[in-house]
Amino acid sequence: MMLFCIAFGMALTGCIRLEMATPDKPININMNVKIEHEIHIKVDRQIEDMLKNNSDLF
Repeated sequence: MMLFCIAFGMALTGCIRLEMATPDKPININMNVKIEHEIHIKVDRQIEDMLKNNSDLF
């Protein structure tokens, strides 16, 4: 009896109708995004000393 119920349940789940419809209007995606970022670079002391001693590099 239990096997019959399981088989019947599986048969019912196989009968589900799936319908896909295309939209009437085009899809709009609003991409107004403001991106702000800061970049901090920490320079080693040796490089800082090198830049101080050789200021004509830049």
